[in-house]
This record gives sequence, C-alpha cells and structure tokens, in this order.
Amino acid sequence: MAGSQLTQLKASLSHIGLSDFSRNNKKKKTSSRAAERDKVKRAAKLRDIQQKLNPFDVKVTKLKHHVGGRKIKGTMGRPAQSKQAGIQQREKTLLKELEERGRVGGVVDKRFGENDPSMSLEERMLERFTRERQRTSKADVFNLEDEQELTHYGQSLSKIDDFDDFGIPMDEDDDEGTFNQLDRETVHKAHFGGFDEDHGAENVEPNSKKSKKEVMAEVIAKSKEHKLRRQMEKEKDENIRHQLDQDFDSLKSLLYASNPSPPEGAPSGTLDTSAAEEKDDSLDYDKQVRELAFDKRAKPKDRTKTDEELALEQKEALEKAERRRQRRMLGEDSDESDVDVGDIRKRKRAPVGDDLEDDFVEGDSGVVGAGLGEEGLAPSSSEAEDEEADSDATEDMSEEDSEDDEDDNSVSEESTNEELGSEQEDFTETTTAQQALRPQKTSGTPKELPYTFPAPESHGEFLEIIEDVRDEDVPVVVERMRVIYHPSFAPDNKLKLQTLARVLVDHILYVTSPPKPRIKLVSSLIPHLFSLGRSYPSEVAECFVGKLSLMYKNLRRGLASGALEANSRTWPGFSELTFLRVTGIIWPTSDMKHIVVSPARLLMGAYLSLCRVRSFADVASGLFLSSLFLQYEALSKRLVPEAVNFAVNAVLFLAPNSYTSSDALPGTFPSPDFRSDLCVPLMINPKVAKNLVFCKPDLWQLLSGDVTEQSKLDALGLAIDLLDRFAELYKPLDGFIELYDPICSIISNLECGRFSEDVQSSLASVRDKIGRLLKFARQSRRPLHLQAHKPIPIPTYVPKFEQNSSSYLRRQDPDRERNEASKLRYQLKQEKKGAIRELRKDARFIAAVEHKKQMEKDRAYNERMKKAFGSLEGERAEQKAMERQKMKEKRRAGRK
Repeated sequence: MAGSQLTQLKASLSHIGLSDFSRNNKKKKTSSRAAERDKVKRAAKLRDIQQKLNPFDVKVTKLKHHVGGRKIKGTMGRPAQSKQAGIQQREKTLLKELEERGRVGGVVDKRFGENDPSMSLEERMLERFTRERQRTSKADVFNLEDEQELTHYGQSLSKIDDFDDFGIPMDEDDDEGTFNQLDRETVHKAHFGGFDEDHGAENVEPNSKKSKKEVMAEVIAKSKEHKLRRQMEKEKDENIRHQLDQDFDSLKSLLYASNPSPPEGAPSGTLDTSAAEEKDDSLDYDKQVRELAFDKRAKPKDRTKTDEELALEQKEALEKAERRRQRRMLGEDSDESDVDVGDIRKRKRAPVGDDLEDDFVEGDSGVVGAGLGEEGLAPSSSEAEDEEADSDATEDMSEEDSEDDEDDNSVSEESTNEELGSEQEDFTETTTAQQALRPQKTSGTPKELPYTFPAPESHGEFLEIIEDVRDEDVPVVVERMRVIYHPSFAPDNKLKLQTLARVLVDHILYVTSPPKPRIKLVSSLIPHLFSLGRSYPSEVAECFVGKLSLMYKNLRRGLASGALEANSRTWPGFSELTFLRVTGIIWPTSDMKHIVVSPARLLMGAYLSLCRVRSFADVASGLFLSSLFLQYEALSKRLVPEAVNFAVNAVLFLAPNSYTSSDALPGTFPSPDFRSDLCVPLMINPKVAKNLVFCKPDLWQLLSGDVTEQSKLDALGLAIDLLDRFAELYKPLDGFIELYDPICSIISNLECGRFSEDVQSSLASVRDKIGRLLKFARQSRRPLHLQAHKPIPIPTYVPKFEQNSSSYLRRQDPDRERNEASKLRYQLKQEKKGAIRELRKDARFIAAVEHKKQMEKDRAYNERMKKAFGSLEGERAEQKAMERQKMKEKRRAGRK
C-alpha cells in the first residue's frame, strides 16, 4: 500500500466501511444491544488498523529453513503490547506491594494466655477470672456518686447479689454444703452457650472441650483445696513454734555456751558475761531475743587487690624494712611506726579476698611474695624448693642424661681463658681477667641483705651492687629491684626494667664464663628473665638478637683465620652454649618464624655445617648443639640434617669401625674430618674401655680439656642416644628410609665386641629399634603410579542414526534417566533466565516509580520555591517602589 499514513488510514477505513460512520449513525436507529455489539466490532477493527499502520509494533523471527505445513509458536511477537501488559500487571501487584510496604494492620488478640502454648485451658480461664474479679473490685471503676442508679435488665444492682443464684460464694469461709449449678438456659443466653456447641450435657464426650460451668466448678474446688492446705500448714507451723517455746530452756545451753577457763596468770575478774547470763535461768524470752539482735555480725571480705596495689604494698614493706636496717646499723632507736624485720619474717598478714596464703615469703630470702604473678614478678622465694629443683635440673644440663630431653645438652667445645677480641669482649661485657680480680665470697657469717637497691644502668654497676652478695641471694636482689621499680610507680621504671633485662643477659654470660661457671645461679635468674621477656618482648628480643649477631661475627672471624687452625675460635664455648640453651627456654621454638629463635637456629646450623673437628672439645660442643636442636624441634618436628650428620660423624670419630676413608661410608653424609690426623686420636681404645659403661656426661669436664676414655665413651653414648631420639622424631617423614638406612649400616658395622656387655646391649637395642622403624617405613611406602581415570575410547567417524525419531534437533539419549535429567537441567536453565529477566524488569519498574516520585517531589519543591521567590520579588519590588517614591518626595521637598 503506497502513500502517506493518512492516505493509508483513509483507505483502510473505507475498506471496512467506517468512512461514512457519522452519516450512517444519524439515519439508522438500532437497539442498545446491537449498538454495543457494533461498538465492540468497530473498536476491534480500529485496533487492527492501528497495528497494521505501526510496523515497529510487530517483531517477526526469521526461520532458517521453511517447511510447509509446520506451525511454530513465537515467530511473531508484539513487544510494545507485551511491555505495556507487563507494566500494567506490575502496577496491579508490585506497585501495590510497594505502597503498602511497612504498614501494620489487623486485629491483635489481647486475650490473656491465648497465644501461650505452655498454659492449659484451665489455667487460662482461672487467670482470666482472677483478673476480671480484680478489675471489678477497683473502687474507681464506676462513679458511685452519680445520681442515676445502675441497673441490670431493669433491676437495681444494689438489690442483686451476683452469686446468690449461681452457687458461687462471696465469702471464702463459706464451705458448707454444695452449691447450685448454673442451669442450661442461663448458660446458653448469658454465657454464649457455655462454650459448648452441643447444648446437651449428656452428649459431652470425655475428650470434648469443657464448658464454662465445669471450669468454674473446678476453679472453686481448687481454691478451696489450696485454702485448706494453707490452713493445715499454718496450724502445723504454730504447733512447731509452740513446741520450740516450750523447749527454749534446753536450747539456751547451745546459744550461750560457756567459754573455756581462762589461762593461768589471767586476772580472775575477766569472766565472760555470757557465762553469768547462762546461770540466770529466769531471764525473760523477749530480753534474750533482744540481746541476740546485738550480737556481732560477720564482716564482708576485703576485695581482691590489683597487681599495682600488691606491688605498692611490697615496695612500702621493703622501704620500711630498709629504714629499720639503716637505723639499726647506725645505733639509733627504732621507730614504732616501722615494721620490724623479725615480724615481717614471722608474722603472717591478714588474709584478703581470695588469698590462698601462697604469696608470702618466710625466712631470710626476703619479705616480698609473688604478688605480681607471671606478668610482673617471676616465682618468688617462697618457691625455694622448686627453684632448687630447677637449679639441679639446669646443672644436670651440663651433664647430658640420655634419659631426659632437657639434659641432652651435654657437650660443647673447650673454653679457654684467651680473649676473643673486642667483639668477644662486648659479648660477655666482662673479661676473664675482671672475673679473676673479683674477690671470692667467704662462707662465714652472711651479711644482712639490704631491702632496696639502685637501678643498675650497666652490668658493671650490677656487679658493684652484688659485690658482697652470695650467689643464692642474687635472685632476691633482682626480685627486690623489680618490686621497687615497678612500672606503675614511675614512668622511668619501664626503661629501668628493660635495662635490668639486658643486665641479666650479660650476667648469665658472665657467670658461665671460665674459670668456674655457676650453673645454679643461671637457673635461678632464668625465671626473672622469662618474666621480663614477657613484659617487654621487643626490647629483650633485640638484646638476644644483638648477642647472636656477635656470635656470628666471631664465627666468621674464626673461619676466616682457618677452620683447622688450633687458635681459631670457631666452635662456641661454655657461655655461648648456655646462652643458646637459655634462648630455647625463654622463647618459643615451635614457631615457623621467630625474631630470636630463627637466627639462633641458623647460627647453630652454621656451627655444625661449617666448623671442622680438631679436638674432643669440638665433638662435645657439636653434640651439645645437636641436643639443642632436638629440644628446639620437639614440637614442630622440622628436619635438621646438620644435627643428624654430626651425630653420625661423632659415632665414626669415637667408635672403632672398619671404614678406611670417607668414600667408603654408606649414604651421602659429608664427613670431611673422618680419618684425619686430628680426629684419629679421638677413637676409643677398646683395651682400656672394656670394663667401662655409659654414664651421664659433664659438659664442663668435656670442655675443660681433660680427655679420658670414660669421657669418650660417655660422648659415644650420647651420640647413639641422639640418633635414637632423632629416629623417633623423624619416623613419620617420607624420606626416613633414605635418611636412616646408611645410619643403620654404620651402627651395624661398629667393632664394639670388646666393650662391656652394657655398652653392647645398648648399641644392639638402638640398632634393632632403627631396623624395626625402617621395616615399618618400607611396608607403609607405596610406589608412585599414574592417576587412575576412565579409559579413553578410540574415536569413531561412523555417523549416528536414531531409529525412534528423525528430528536431529531433539535431545535424545539412550539412557532414559539421563535424558530426563538433561531435560530438567535445560528447563531449570530456561526458568533461571526467565526469572533473571523478570527481576530486571521489576527493578527497572521500581526505579521508574521512584524516579517519578522524586520528580513529583522536585516539581512540588520548585513550585514552592518559585512561589516564595515570587512573593519575595514582589515585596522587594514594592519596597523599591516605596524607596523611589520617598526619594522623589525628598527631592520635591528640597526644591521647595
């Protein structure tokens, strides 16, 4: 159809016979029904014409292949109509939900207990009846002063008794006889049928809902039963009270017990008044009761004090004791306000709060307890026995027991009296010569220990403070310093305690340096250093890292001068080994990465891998480091091949064997010093050691240079024990077979037949244990294999024909269940797409509605603002007009 749309519209109207509609409408007169039908037909025809004139309102899907006679749904669509229909549908549903969002309406059921499932029907009715009676009993419910008389069904309420006809008594004491029940008519008319759908009482089943009459009868019965029970209990209590009044004379002997006889020498007139009162049997009962009211009552306990308060009390006690000591030294009279030292030691303080009486110290070790706890002070001297046990255990650390993990520290290198250079002097901070010049403490009468001490700023000042103090009193001095300089007393005390921690580290290195190490003093200082490390971890860790850096510098210097030189200091001495042991005690060794332990672990590994063996002291030092590794990795179980390698080399150095060179050794363990000129004298002589047995080695004796066959045999036992413990530690590893198979061969080839039976049995037990572990490891090992998967079929190029259906577009599967599952997945995918599409349309519709609302608000706001501005502009115009008028009048007045 050519031409404009107006031409097309006229042609369409003339084609359907609507061009002369107005003229025909005047001539024809039809009925209302026929006119309505014609109107509907005309509307439909006009709609068709409108759709034909708008080509963009129809969307046609082109078919790829046209097949005659096939009807396909969805090839033609009308997006505008569908969009409009969707908008109208959302206006009916979604828009109403948006408008009614947040509204609260409906009927609220406020009947008591209606929605409470824990209450039964009888309990609900009883509570409702009670509340109704309470409401009616209020005096201000009705205005009784009203002149109009209250009536009920035309009768005066004053002449009606509510419960006279219903059998419900108004007086609770009226419990004689039975009460009349409500008749059926009254219940049906006045009580909504008594909540009983079946009006016949004889038709009520046992499980049916009870009527109000039955409920009220049960309520009354229960009320009478409770009243009777209360009366019986009251009578019983009265009888008991009367009996007690009768027997009061026999109870007076218990209330007023006579006090024990006063001690000899006490005045005879100090008799207790209660004894005199007991003799007087004619006292009145009321008088005795009044006297009991004036008895002393129990007092509440004191509250638990904070750490700061306990520390302050301890500090004040120390200061008072120090002042008392100073006066006694000067011969002055003692002040009564101060506390006597003997009283401090002997007298116990009053218990407070949840005191367990475990933080007070008796004896000469001090007067301060562990009031600060783990965060403040270390274990106080009240735990003297525990500290002595710890001291013994730490002393045994130098002897290395094969039965205890903490005593696996038995070996170290020989420590001589030579200086290590300027850096070594900084490491110990006090040279051996200074220690030699220090006066030895005599074991005579001990000097009284002061109670307050100045805060040391360096190790030298600390040595001056403890110059005349015995070793067993040094921990008391440190403890009192920590009490006096508690961080809560002054801002500078924190820095003083941090300095004290560094001083303790230097002092531990000082007391363990030659010529005579003092291990017990180290073990007593470790708790204080541990507590300071927990309070100030960053500062104490920095001090430890600094010491480790100095040890690493000394190692580099020794290796630079020659690893095999006799004068090169490569292996650590006794003080360095003690420092590494203290590091493992204070800091956690199981962390993956630690600021102190990780450098210490690297340093020990460098010692074991880079240093060469030149003497028996080197072997002892290496075994001590291996035992330290065993303690460090007890929890994390990290593999340390340096420690295992050195333990194997120590066995080869000390025990007789058939290997001639390092190339003949099984496995890949490096052993550069095997059969060297310096290591050959280290081998045990079987003729001398044939009657010797394994003993606990002494670290200081091994490092002092006194080499005997017994010390060599002890070192061999330690190396064998380390291999045993490492095998137990590393047995879960995948490479355990490769690690311990050469070790088992070396132990089996040792020539220890001429040793004692105890030594041979120990070696045999370790060899058998390692053999069993290797056997179990081989049994549990499985060879590697390719990943199991479904076999891949050979590809085929034969076309697949379906016999049941010729449609190649349909999803067909021989397996019916799989085919149904595939169809369900396809439907789910389509539904999901449709839901997403609808949700997006809903979101767009909501956004359009919100935008429309906002536009309405903006339009109303703009109108208000325009009106306000218009009024303001009008007022301003009037104001300017008035001003101009005034100016004109002024000018006119000026002219006149």
